[in-house]
Amino acid sequence: MRFVRELTSWLSGTAGPDSFPYSPVLAEFHRVGKHFVEKELLALLDQARSQVTASAPPGDPDARLLVDFLDVALDKWDGRYDYRSYLGLRLLRLPHDDRGRGDGEGQGGGEGPAAGTEEARRGRDLLLVRLVADALAFELAADSGATGLLPEQRPGREVVAKRCRLGVRAASPALVRAGLAGAVDAAATPQTLRALAADPDPAGELALRLSMLPVYVSHDEYLFIRVLQAYECLFAGIADELRGTIAALAAGHARPAAGRLAYAREQLTAAGPLFSLLATMQPDAFRTFREFTEGASAIQSRSYKLMESLCRTPEGSRLGSAAYEQVPEVRDLVHAGQPSIDEAFRAATRDGLLPPPDDDLVRREMAAFAAAVVQWRRTHHRLATRMLGPRPGTGYTEGTPYLAAVRSIPVFTSVPHDPPPPAPGGPAGGGAE
Repeated sequence: MRFVRELTSWLSGTAGPDSFPYSPVLAEFHRVGKHFVEKELLALLDQARSQVTASAPPGDPDARLLVDFLDVALDKWDGRYDYRSYLGLRLLRLPHDDRGRGDGEGQGGGEGPAAGTEEARRGRDLLLVRLVADALAFELAADSGATGLLPEQRPGREVVAKRCRLGVRAASPALVRAGLAGAVDAAATPQTLRALAADPDPAGELALRLSMLPVYVSHDEYLFIRVLQAYECLFAGIADELRGTIAALAAGHARPAAGRLAYAREQLTAAGPLFSLLATMQPDAFRTFREFTEGASAIQSRSYKLMESLCRTPEGSRLGSAAYEQVPEVRDLVHAGQPSIDEAFRAATRDGLLPPPDDDLVRREMAAFAAAVVQWRRTHHRLATRMLGPRPGTGYTEGTPYLAAVRSIPVFTSVPHDPPPPAPGGPAGGGAE
């Protein structure tokens, strides 16, 4: 087999990480799905990881990419398969990746977002567009017969067309935020998105390709992975906005605090069509590939828990629950005294840093953001109920009953808000077609 020949050749020579045979290895993973890769290949990859770890100079970007890819590819072999490795989040270089390192962006308060924050915002927006555009490109390639990747349970042409419409709609707000509004119109296509958000760095495009490692060969798993990756990108960005809000409140800067909250809310609301896109998955296809995702669940999302804990410090029962036991890094941040918007707002009010007009402005934005989060939870629950029914979750949770129970957890306690009414229509609050 080609991958064995090329991998053995690479292992026996003096070639560096930049010449690793990614393509044949990736092709084999795609041919059978990660869950079914032969042990012979996994053993060779494990050997390659040990070799590059021992020989690569510190800070070598090619070595880091290779080790990160091998860690994702070997998660089941290592016995540490989970939600983050399933989605290959380390490869996407999100601010709070599997190593627990932040990029340091978005933590200033001051009178507004710093230049680094704007750069980080744009980078995340373009990554979100790339993820969606890649999913749509796969849909079109499969529909035209241009690829044999993930051949089982292919959707019909009408579903593909609907996915393309919803995908363009979901990605367009991010393009507008990235300053490419003039290039987006009603006639925008998946090809337009792909061209506009293309990563000028070849290493970035390679990392995006390597982050697609489905567990099976069911067509819809490609869409599932890319949408979940897009939401992780979104939550990582929102967490940075919340950190900026906290810093602004601590400095008594109400307008920047309100502005950061408004930006976070708009991001979350504008991403609603992602749920509509995900709702086009065929339930039978979802139930087929999820058989092989046991151990990986969105309950393990660090970015979401980080967002939640930055809004307000979780109560002891929540912090001691499975939801936080599975994200120990976030739990440790809370135990170490991570500040929250709730306590920063109370302190600013108590210390007279927010006169009445400013206090009202921040309260309104906190209530609006809380309503957006509650709406997101409700939509998530509805979609999960449609796809899962009474089946248990794959992260050793009880599934939809868990989602139902956490829908009503207060986002903030310092500011009451009226929960949004249940949305009519589709999973994204009527946004589904």
